[in-house]
Amino acid sequence: MTPARLTGIHACVFDAYGTLFDVNSAAAQAKDALGEKWQPLADTWRAKQLQYTWLRGLMGRHADFWQVTEDALEFAMASHKIDDRALRERLMGLYLRLQAYPEVKDALTRLKAKGMKLAILSNGAPKMLASAAENSGIADLLDAVLSVEEVKVFKPHPSVYRLPGERFKLSPGEMCFLSSNAWDAHAAKACGFRVLWCNRFGQPPERIPEAPDGEIETLSVLPDLVGA
Repeated sequence: MTPARLTGIHACVFDAYGTLFDVNSAAAQAKDALGEKWQPLADTWRAKQLQYTWLRGLMGRHADFWQVTEDALEFAMASHKIDDRALRERLMGLYLRLQAYPEVKDALTRLKAKGMKLAILSNGAPKMLASAAENSGIADLLDAVLSVEEVKVFKPHPSVYRLPGERFKLSPGEMCFLSSNAWDAHAAKACGFRVLWCNRFGQPPERIPEAPDGEIETLSVLPDLVGA
């Protein structure tokens, strides 16, 4: 079911990894070396990457997302019994050049044509986000690329979700937040955003507070669902 249109929206704020950029594309581009292990490795890498952000936040031991991503990759490679330093370096390099999902550029272009402010709000380190945005051809469409490095704590800490309002001088209710990570969508809703969960992977709803305003499968329908 297509969600109801959200009005009074002046900016769209996007999570980066899994929402705009395909986190599996790094391992997929190394299939020649990984063989049948590429998808299991990608899955473990992503799961451990997220787990480390939450654990570091709770422990008060922040490191930027580049370090977290490398630590998670080392764990994933050890888990799948892959001992290849050159391959590790190759995979980290590929993570800087993640591919955007097919509909992303067109959706952002259509939103921009409507006068919508566009931003990324991500755990990613600034250099990682800049590289991915440039590689995928969307850098010029973005009004802001906001990293948790401004507050030195990962999502879902509430201080992260205050950054777009500070940048655009808008209230959370005047912005639509998009994430494929349901926990991220719920956290943004708890901070006052209008929220659409981009459920790319057909996951069941989370059992945590603050449900999103609606659910979409891809960003292709977004320009028709938000407006001033």
